[in-house]
Amino acid sequence: MQSCSLLSLATAVPPHTVSQAVAKETGRRAFGGRPALFNRLSGVFDNAGIAKRHLVAPIEWYEDPHGWQDRNAVYLDAAENLLIEAASSAIAKAGLVPDQIDGIVTVSTTGIATPSLDARAAARLGLRSNVRRVPVFGLGCAGGVNGLALTANLAAADPGSHWLFVTVETCSISIRLDSNDPAAIVATALFGDGAAAAVVTTGHHSLARITASAEKLWPDTLRIMGWDVEDPGLAVVFDRAIPPFIEAKLATAVDEMLGQMNVERGSIDRLCCHPGGVKVIDAIESALELPQGELNLEREVLRDFGNMSAPTVLFVLDRLIEQGLPKRVLMTAFGPGFTCAGLLLEAA
Repeated sequence: MQSCSLLSLATAVPPHTVSQAVAKETGRRAFGGRPALFNRLSGVFDNAGIAKRHLVAPIEWYEDPHGWQDRNAVYLDAAENLLIEAASSAIAKAGLVPDQIDGIVTVSTTGIATPSLDARAAARLGLRSNVRRVPVFGLGCAGGVNGLALTANLAAADPGSHWLFVTVETCSISIRLDSNDPAAIVATALFGDGAAAAVVTTGHHSLARITASAEKLWPDTLRIMGWDVEDPGLAVVFDRAIPPFIEAKLATAVDEMLGQMNVERGSIDRLCCHPGGVKVIDAIESALELPQGELNLEREVLRDFGNMSAPTVLFVLDRLIEQGLPKRVLMTAFGPGFTCAGLLLEAA
């Protein structure tokens, strides 16, 4: 990858906020037909390390049954608005105007939009009619890292062009009250909604330089994480093996990816990780022999926003930049596949 500049980074969240205590009591009522299942797993609310989350619908909406049409209608409206808010902020922070954007990569996996979200938002956002559009579906939580890497590669292929990256996820609309799967309770305790955007170009004036990327895909792991497509809506796939799998496999995967980047692990000053959950953060620290609490910003973002899937790691990066980006940072995120995405950043 030719080195690219990260010109700006912006985040956005929907207007509705719920505390974890309220989410737990709402879940208890909503899963009232299966109290034994909820009571057995209700401790996940208390142990998730989450204080509050932002949602695209009022809390009452989640207590009613919804089918595909209702859920996707909420997705289309909320995702377009979040995309515009995050993208507009990122463009302005980059010192640009919308018609200076040459291409847009949009990552989203929590709803279906055809025409794609970028097409729906283009006029309101002020993009040119000849803007190049790359909508990406299916990356899940890895999309924040993979999507930014893809955007950087496209910018590098066309020196001087400005590329906008936006990821929007409305995980909360996948909450399913009709399910007997324990993963449905876990999702209710973890999921929040949000968006993030960045502008990337070639050049030297930036927040950071994007210098390399890599990915590790493990065979025979399709059922570790993802969505099942069912009649009432998407059903989350969360295997209990995720934290132990990460603990066992991450170090080797990181070394393999860094090898492709011609970088040694000892030269990395800090990781910037997707905080999928407390147990995932603990597993990352254990696997890479990091001091306990090293991933403090990841825990802060999880506390304040929950797991928003792909945008979450960019919320971590935003806080890392705010406090002062270390010289060399490795961004990582896990996603369906099962895969680990890696992106190398260097302070400008």
